[in-house]
Amino acid sequence: MYALKVTTRGECEIVMTRMFDAPRRLVFDAWTKPDLLKRWFGGPRGWSLVECDIDLRPGGRYRFLARHLDGRDMGWGGTYKEVVAPERVVFTEAFDQKWYAGESLITQQITEEGANKTLVTSVLQYDSKATRDAVLKSPMESGVAEGHRRLDEFLAAELAKD
Repeated sequence: MYALKVTTRGECEIVMTRMFDAPRRLVFDAWTKPDLLKRWFGGPRGWSLVECDIDLRPGGRYRFLARHLDGRDMGWGGTYKEVVAPERVVFTEAFDQKWYAGESLITQQITEEGANKTLVTSVLQYDSKATRDAVLKSPMESGVAEGHRRLDEFLAAELAKD
């Protein structure tokens, strides 16, 4: 299992990288197909994705709603700016519960790193250094790391079917 690496770049960006033991196409599909996302996405244990609408094209929108076992909801969505399957997706992100100002712009690069190894690099760009720093102080990193562990489990199960 690989570790999530979180760094900063410039005043307003967070860069997250993570390797996965799966082919790039499967990793891309896991991030972009609603039926697959619902099987793994949701962050920390106890959360699950109950709504997942994706119009995967430039100008298309997406909407997610995650629900915790205790009934709490967390919703968010945005607009796709660029889609180059299976290697790159650029989109905005704004949460229903405004826990940071404005929206972020996320560039997700999915790179093949040899046979059945895929590197996912996500660059999160915020409106200000203060917003970026607030996100860094939140439980975002642990939530993303747990989500990636769930993605590992999903990918392993999918590969075992073949």
